[in-house]
Amino acid sequence: MSTDLTAAAPDGGLRTGEHADEPHRSGTSARLNWLRAAVLGANDGIVSVAGIVVGVAAATTSREPIMTAGIAGMVAGAVSMALGEYVSVSTQRDSERALLDAERRELLEQPEAELDELTEIYRAKGLSPETARQVAEELTAHDAFAAHAEAELGIDPDGLTNPWQAALSSAVSFTLGALLPLLAIVLPGPAFRVPITFVAVILALAATGALGARLGGSEPVKATARVAVGGALAMAFTYAVGHLVGISV
Repeated sequence: MSTDLTAAAPDGGLRTGEHADEPHRSGTSARLNWLRAAVLGANDGIVSVAGIVVGVAAATTSREPIMTAGIAGMVAGAVSMALGEYVSVSTQRDSERALLDAERRELLEQPEAELDELTEIYRAKGLSPETARQVAEELTAHDAFAAHAEAELGIDPDGLTNPWQAALSSAVSFTLGALLPLLAIVLPGPAFRVPITFVAVILALAATGALGARLGGSEPVKATARVAVGGALAMAFTYAVGHLVGISV
């Protein structure tokens, strides 16, 4: 078998053909996922609170109710985001743990069958039967559980997401995003609140849209336009509703 298929060098060093400055793909992917989630959380905070404060500002020029509604929306949104993320990640983590526990039992009860299964996985990836068997045997000898978890389940046993960390990250990103429209609406005078907030929110959404597109490898112009137009429509709609309610009440 060629050396570039070896799981690790015997001395624990770099594999043949691996660059010293090349980040580990799974670690990089995890960091990018967290960053994308943070950008999306901030985007939600911007749009949600912007819609609330612009709607209230359309109904009243008093700063107090606008600030109260904005802060309430920011806190409620952050709590909701954190709770949703905690439940979602906890459910995923429980499912992954159940799969890993089942894999541990199978490795203990039928190791030969599991070795054959691992061999077939690598043979299906394009390796010859002989090479696939050698890879499976070497990985099994090194760490059978980790090898099966990665190849068969696509799970890193040491990289399960922490639901508390996910919840905190989501709440913080939402709060940071929500602060922008809240400050933009309460700091200027009554005549400039809505226009300044509108401009600030559109620019912020354009920035988060471009960053999200860059992280996801998609077309930045289209992604930025979608986010900016969506935010503008949300503010226009809530402003109209707030104006109508303010007139009728």
